[in-house]
Amino acid sequence: MKVCLLCVEIFAWGKYGGFGRSTRVVGRELVKRGVEVTAVVPRRKGQRAEEMLDGIRVLSFPWYRPFAMTRLIRECDADIYHSQHPSLATYLAMRAMPDRRHIVTFRDPKEYHDWWLELTNPSLSKLQVLLNWFYEDGPFVRFAVRRLDGAFAAAPSVNEKLRRKYGYKQDLGLLATPVELNRNVVKADKPTVLFLGRLDRRKRPQLFFELARKFPQVTFLAAGRARDQAWEAELRERYGKIENLKLLGFVDQFESAKLYALLSQSWILVNTSVREGLPTSFLEALANKCALLSSVDPGGATSRFGRFVGDDDFAAGLAELLRNDAWRSKGEAGWDYVRETFEVNAVLDRHMGVYQSAPNAL
Repeated sequence: MKVCLLCVEIFAWGKYGGFGRSTRVVGRELVKRGVEVTAVVPRRKGQRAEEMLDGIRVLSFPWYRPFAMTRLIRECDADIYHSQHPSLATYLAMRAMPDRRHIVTFRDPKEYHDWWLELTNPSLSKLQVLLNWFYEDGPFVRFAVRRLDGAFAAAPSVNEKLRRKYGYKQDLGLLATPVELNRNVVKADKPTVLFLGRLDRRKRPQLFFELARKFPQVTFLAAGRARDQAWEAELRERYGKIENLKLLGFVDQFESAKLYALLSQSWILVNTSVREGLPTSFLEALANKCALLSSVDPGGATSRFGRFVGDDDFAAGLAELLRNDAWRSKGEAGWDYVRETFEVNAVLDRHMGVYQSAPNAL
């Protein structure tokens, strides 16, 4: 079986997001099961036109020439083209290889309000957001979505948006984001909270850093870096001397076990973003029995497994979770949820079942 994964990134060569992380994990695990996997992604700085990554053959095209991917899609000659969220690549694959199967996993469907938040809180520039909109949500993409052989959700929480956005009458089947469960969690003796993600404006990391000032008895760990280096330098200048705050920079989960050690010891994951789908960091935190503290509540996950602070009162939320170790039962309930829905081996079993099924079974 030959599978081609289509995505905007693959968690390497300087581009480290949730879509890319899921694509790389899915590809790696499929290779372990004897599947021939190719990925087609935009080329990043330092990336060659063809690379091998965890057994995945990675083909790339210049980001400013997206239609050049058509040749790469044909070169893959795959049985199944699996988009890790719909994009222009989905449309081009359907045009280039109409006799093959084309499926999509919806990871973070954005409505107009979501795009407005992206535009007003850009990671790099407003132009970049507009280009992202065209690539992920333009007219070619909507055309392709209506003609898929199979459409799936990465988490149950995205189905409500999909009904509004595309008019689906019922929940889609689940091809969940794969997550490795930590079955040997060891928490720090001292209260420890973690920020995990890019230090971009949309993520509002400054709220996490300000929280550290208010809780000197708590250890604050921040793992990530910004796409805008000037913005990150400003953050480090302003907050780098807070004694109980450690700015760890980017931690590559594919290169070392450091990230899993951070998650294992942390009591609470703090997310200060203005918008999210269901962040992979939420699932990784719950897989390590961390409670959630966030201003977003995708599918009610934050409310169920932590404290939702819609009013941005993170101080009150953190105090509540720390009081009488309330965070502990929330994190343990979240661990059970990830085990039931997102555990990597069960998720890949589902992928294999979908790939092997007849087209009309999708």
